[in-house]
Amino acid sequence: MKVNIGPYVDYIGPFQIAENILFWKDPHKINKKNPLESHKDSDDIYKLCEKLVKIKWLIRLCEWYNDRQKRKISVKLHSYDTWGADNTLAFIITPILKKLKEDKNGGPYVDDEDVPEELRSTSAPPLTEEERKCGNLDDNHFKRWDWILDEMAWAFEQHSINWEAQFESGESDILVEEMEDGLSKLVNGPNHTFKVDSEGMKKHKERMLNGRLLFAKYYECLWA
Repeated sequence: MKVNIGPYVDYIGPFQIAENILFWKDPHKINKKNPLESHKDSDDIYKLCEKLVKIKWLIRLCEWYNDRQKRKISVKLHSYDTWGADNTLAFIITPILKKLKEDKNGGPYVDDEDVPEELRSTSAPPLTEEERKCGNLDDNHFKRWDWILDEMAWAFEQHSINWEAQFESGESDILVEEMEDGLSKLVNGPNHTFKVDSEGMKKHKERMLNGRLLFAKYYECLWA
């Protein structure tokens, strides 16, 4: 497999133009002393954006430019990539999830039922009514997303390694025993000590399955 994906193309629209005209304004500015004033800069940008939207020739120019911007994407597959597609995908998904956690700039809302009790919103100090109105997040908000990312990355990483080996111990000594009817069967020899921790393997597989289910559930949240 050979994958070459270039950076996202620059999209230009009324909002981007407004941001550049009012370059000293910060749409993400937070006023800690007066949270209600936090959106003043972004409001000014949106007001200018509303005016620019009405300029038809400007909109047509933006559309003309954006239609000609193409992101460079090249994916070449080989036959062996599908021999174990789960293994192939794991080598791609795992590092992306780890990099996403490292570079993330935010985090989506995560259902309490998907994380351990100590990370749930009910385990964080309750928000005041004023904090709720201002859109404040509980202290565990980003911790929940970090946990979800870790579980997803861990689950896919298991598909790229021989994870079953950790639940196997001892040596295998299998002998072929001839039976009276001329048939034969496999029996354990005197030095056979091989064992499998079936219960541990079951729990491991259940965690892997949960990680994949979380990946499906929060797939559209892999943007932060």
